[in-house]
Amino acid sequence: MSACDDCLRRSDLIAAVAGRLDVEWRRRSAPAGVLSLPDEVLAALDSTGRAARRYAAFSAAGARTAIADAGLRAVCRCDAGYPERLRELADPPAVVHLAGRAEALELPASVAVVGARRGTGYGLEVARSLGRGLAAAGVPVVSGLAMGVDSAAHVGALEHVPPGPAPSAPSGGGPPIAVLAGGADVPYPPSRRVLYARIVEHGCVVSELPPGFTAYRWSFVARNRIIAGLAELTVVVEAAERSGSLTTADFAEQLGRPVGAVPGPVTSRFSAGANGLLAAGAGMVRDTRDVLDQLLGPEAPQRTQLPPAVPIEPRLRRLLDAIERGHGSLAELATEPGESRQVLQDLTDLELRGLVRREFGGRYVRAHEDRR
Repeated sequence: MSACDDCLRRSDLIAAVAGRLDVEWRRRSAPAGVLSLPDEVLAALDSTGRAARRYAAFSAAGARTAIADAGLRAVCRCDAGYPERLRELADPPAVVHLAGRAEALELPASVAVVGARRGTGYGLEVARSLGRGLAAAGVPVVSGLAMGVDSAAHVGALEHVPPGPAPSAPSGGGPPIAVLAGGADVPYPPSRRVLYARIVEHGCVVSELPPGFTAYRWSFVARNRIIAGLAELTVVVEAAERSGSLTTADFAEQLGRPVGAVPGPVTSRFSAGANGLLAAGAGMVRDTRDVLDQLLGPEAPQRTQLPPAVPIEPRLRRLLDAIERGHGSLAELATEPGESRQVLQDLTDLELRGLVRREFGGRYVRAHEDRR
């Protein structure tokens, strides 16, 4: 993997005019209208001339040193190691900066799982379950490391990874891929630095911008086009009507790639965007099997195996059914005298299996699980 002088210079130029791009981004009919501009036009956006002088004095050797010092690798669109799926973008990044396992980008199929930063418990549970199921099926999960749905998908994708140091070779599950709006060496948001470190260890962190770059507003939307570009299928878990995650679906549609969405309550504003996608023809996603069907076709269960289901005893099944009907308190579940101790034990059993979770106030609700 390597990056040529011209592409490194282009990457540095975009960072140099980043402040101006926030203005230009809003003036264009599409984000690609900005990032596909020729170098001389981009440099001219800075009326002070500083960007043009920086462009003229650019040192490719200095850029390579900065990349190496940050612990990153870089590959440009002139190199055979550049991710092929990104070449289909109207404005493919000149350089992709990578932290972690670059081979994660070479796997044949991957799925983007995106959604609201302020996801509900339902949305976070579904995102985590999708991340877990896809990774277990060997499918890389692509997202943006943002709070909410994105982070939940990454956390789920890492649940198949055993504790301890990462092996020298990939563990066999689908690796997580995080695309950042800032430099690939800068965990963002900072509150996700531990998750960032685990993704670097077991998967890959990607950015088109040089090391140390601090994200601007425009670069989050620009990041979304890379998420869509790396994925064969984009799934929106939860999104309001004007959610930024819907731009990822827009980019996927522009690429002619399928989009799926998770249905949510019609009374919830957090599901309005995802429900709108479904009304417009997006594929319905209820669980990992739906995603695999859309990604690989109905024969996916034969080609990619999901983890085997654990049988549920009839007593636990009755308890689970009661919780699904909305009876979530101990008083509602333990209806016979002396039954409380056994019900509590059974609830703990269901919680350990990941089938229910306890909410604030002590009520139990059904956790999302794949259909079997």
